[in-house]
Amino acid sequence: MSSFVFLDNGATSFPKPEEVYVFMDHFYRRAGVNPGRSGYDLCLEAGEVVEKTRKQMTRFFNGTDPDRLCFGANSTDALNLALWGLLGEGDHAISTLIEHNSVLRPLYHLARDRKVDVDFVPVDARGFVSPDEIEKRFKPTTRLVVVNHASNVIGTVQPIREIGRRCRAHGILFIIDASQSAGKLPIDMEADFLDVVCFTGHKSLLGPMGIGGLYVREGVEIRHTRAGGTGVRSAQKFHLDEYPYRLEYGTPNLPGIAGLHAGVKWIEERGVEALHHQEMALTEKLVAGLKDIPRVVLYCLESLENHISVICFNIEGMDAADVGTMLDVDHNIACRTGLHCAPRIHEQLGTDKIHGAVRFGIGPFNTEEHIDRAIRAVREIAK
Repeated sequence: MSSFVFLDNGATSFPKPEEVYVFMDHFYRRAGVNPGRSGYDLCLEAGEVVEKTRKQMTRFFNGTDPDRLCFGANSTDALNLALWGLLGEGDHAISTLIEHNSVLRPLYHLARDRKVDVDFVPVDARGFVSPDEIEKRFKPTTRLVVVNHASNVIGTVQPIREIGRRCRAHGILFIIDASQSAGKLPIDMEADFLDVVCFTGHKSLLGPMGIGGLYVREGVEIRHTRAGGTGVRSAQKFHLDEYPYRLEYGTPNLPGIAGLHAGVKWIEERGVEALHHQEMALTEKLVAGLKDIPRVVLYCLESLENHISVICFNIEGMDAADVGTMLDVDHNIACRTGLHCAPRIHEQLGTDKIHGAVRFGIGPFNTEEHIDRAIRAVREIAK
C-alpha cells in the first residue's frame, strides 16, 4: 500500500487520522451501548460523547444552540430532511446547475409529487453562480434557496455570504450543501446568513462513513417527515417537536459520532485555514503540471481563487473511464471518473457527451511526491 496514491478525497477522505481509528475502537469497545436510553454509567458515557460532539459541531459552524445540531446518516439524508420538511405545494425553490444529486433528485421529486416550482441557475464560464442571477428569480412564493457551497466536480466555492444576505433581506430561507466544504472552509451560521447547513462526516471532516447531519437556525421549523423512537417520553403518540429529537429518529450512529468527534478535533488542533492552505499549495502544483501536458483539458481552472482542492480534466481523444483505469492499473493512483453524481454541471461543461471527466481530490495526507506521480502518470497516458 506504500506505493498507492489516493486522489479520490472528493468521494471520501482516506486515510483518516490515526486518532480517529483509535478513538472509535477504544470508545466503542468500552461504551458501545445505546445512549440516552437508561441511567447506568456506560449509557451516560455514551450519551456524553453524543452531546460533546453536538456542541463541538455547533461551535464549528458558529451556531448558538447545540440542540439544533441534528445527526443523520450523511448530507443526502440531511438535505432530504430539510427539503421535504420545508417545501410544499405552491412553494418556489431556487437552486443551481452545479448541484449534486443529493439536491437535484429531491427537488425533482418535489416538483413532480408536490408541485413545487423549481428554478435552476447556471454558473458562469469560471464555474461560479451569480448572486444577482439568484435574486432575479425571487418570487412572492419563493420559500428557499439551496446551493452547493463547494463543487464536487470543479471545486469552485460559491459566494454564499452574498447569496445569504440577499435571501435574509427577502425573508427567504438559505440552505447550503456543505459536503465538500465542511472541514476545508470556515462556515459561519451568523456571518454567512445561513438557515440550514447540511454536512457529511466522511469527507473533509475526516470521520467515518454513515454519519452526518444538519444545523438548523433558531426560528426555522422543519416539518416531520419521519417518526419513531427517541428514547424519551415514550408514551407520547406523536414524534417530539423539540430539537434535536424533531429530526433524529431511532438509535443514533454512536461509533460514527465518536469518529466524527475525533476527526473534527484533529482538524481544530491544526486549523481549517492551515489545512486548506496546505491542500491548495498541492493543487496549484498539480494544475501547473497538468497545464504543461499536451491534450489535457482542464475545467474552470483559470484561477484557483475561491476553490477547494478538487480539479477536473480530460485527455482529448480518450474516454475518462479509460484514463481512470490506466491511472489505477498502470500507476496505482485512485481517482474518480464519470459524471460524479452531478450531471447538470457536466451538461453545462459539455462533458456529458463524452462520459464525464477525470477528477482528482487532494486531502490532508497527500504529499508533493503524490502530485509528482500524478503529473507523470497523466503525461505518460496522454502520449
